[in-house]
Amino acid sequence: MSRPTSDAQTDVQTFEAHATDADLDELRARLAAARLPEAETVHRAAPGPRRWDQGVPLADLVEVVNYWRTGYDWRSFEERLDRIGQFRTTIDDLGIHFLHRRSARADATPLILTHGWPGSIAEFVDVVDELADPKSADAPAFHVVVPSLPGFGYSDKPATTGWGTEKIAAAWVELMERLGYSRFAAHGGDWGGNITTVLGGRFPAHVLGIHTLFAEAPPGLTTDGLTAAERKWTEETRDFWSHRAAYAKQQATRPQTIGYSLVDSPVGLLAWILDKFAEWSDTEDSPFETISMDRVLDDVTLYWLTRTGASAARIYYESHNSLDPELRVDVPSAITMYPRDIEKSPRPWAQERYRQIVRWRSPEVGGHFPSLEVPGFFVEDLQEGLAAVLAADR
Repeated sequence: MSRPTSDAQTDVQTFEAHATDADLDELRARLAAARLPEAETVHRAAPGPRRWDQGVPLADLVEVVNYWRTGYDWRSFEERLDRIGQFRTTIDDLGIHFLHRRSARADATPLILTHGWPGSIAEFVDVVDELADPKSADAPAFHVVVPSLPGFGYSDKPATTGWGTEKIAAAWVELMERLGYSRFAAHGGDWGGNITTVLGGRFPAHVLGIHTLFAEAPPGLTTDGLTAAERKWTEETRDFWSHRAAYAKQQATRPQTIGYSLVDSPVGLLAWILDKFAEWSDTEDSPFETISMDRVLDDVTLYWLTRTGASAARIYYESHNSLDPELRVDVPSAITMYPRDIEKSPRPWAQERYRQIVRWRSPEVGGHFPSLEVPGFFVEDLQEGLAAVLAADR
């Protein structure tokens, strides 16, 4: 699967991802032999989000499975990763995989991008080049680092408990130090947004500032003084956690149990992840309205080939509802709340944790995966947000 060029524990090693032909043949064989349930009983005509009331519709799953087996090209994704530049290093006895693309610009700023679940480094492959070497000379440039979370992708799987968001954030500081970046900016969404918040709050001496799609407010705040739109955000977030978060409770309490299915069945893994791409994207009927099927399959196939369905799920066991209620972020912060994201915090609430918000945006389109849904806008928003952060830090 991998070809490291050094075995020194503290060195940064070049890395090449390469699945064997046998691995890919086995995947196609499993897909061909898949046992599928009958169709859902909410018979609704496309298009319409209500088709997904019981989860991934059978017809949609069959279409993706057939393409995965007969049309999808994993090798092209491996080549994309190699073109960006892949590396591994060992931190606290755990191998960490990451992409690293240095900018050609002398004024570039180090930037770490952190993914979440059910995402991966696949979320960022289409935006790394423009962030590193933007077409516009007026846009900021970045030395881009994209690590795979512990238990995800080509990073090692923790063999003990303890790898929660606080430890991961500390590991990211060590990772950036090893690359020569003693001070850096950070971005993330989902778990990556949580980790980015911890980075800004715990390591202000290293973090120039943050851009995040996640702005979890401290607990106990009231809706007094909020606008009607802001109150709707709080209601939508509460509804999500009350009625649409069974996946999170499963992974936070019994990740090993669901892990057997995720590691043994590619169709089970696909359905578990595709359900989230559908529900959390800014679409009316299917995630493929805005995200290419290839990009979704890049993500799912990465989970499959690295057998990380169970180990990735454990981040919920380690860190669900664990963000320190007393944590405050004093470094400059740019926050973007996409309209169809699953957890949106009103600015008055966010300001209780993020004490120096230098830019706040709530775009008209986009969901939980903006780097895949609206990549052009995502890059522009990230550039402008981090430009405001860097200006405030000077």
